[in-house]
Amino acid sequence: GLELSHCVGTNSLGPAGPWRSGGPCKMKRVRTVFKPEQLERLEQEFLKQQYMVGTERVDLAATLHLTETQVKVWFQNRRIKWRKQSMEQKAAKLSQFGVIQPASADSTDSKEHEEDTVDVEL
Repeated sequence: GLELSHCVGTNSLGPAGPWRSGGPCKMKRVRTVFKPEQLERLEQEFLKQQYMVGTERVDLAATLHLTETQVKVWFQNRRIKWRKQSMEQKAAKLSQFGVIQPASADSTDSKEHEEDTVDVEL
């Protein structure tokens, strides 16, 4: 998840974006840096189940000292990464046999898991 840091220096460079106000106290989104222990546990849970919902997500977030949103977004992004890796492996296998994969091979699955394509962290 992304967090907001408070009062970035007023002389910061760059144009104001949707996460920065034009006033003297500028807000900047900061990318969450997960600890190795947190990542290890998140990966373990992902191997068990690719979708973490409800009380399981709340409990995992509390255990790892993360917000529920951080856990939710990590799982969303991890599913996207997993699908991408799966498609690359499939394409590599097909290319070994001289089979060319159609460009729209993943379009059949995109509607079913449309919510996972969001790469926004809150």
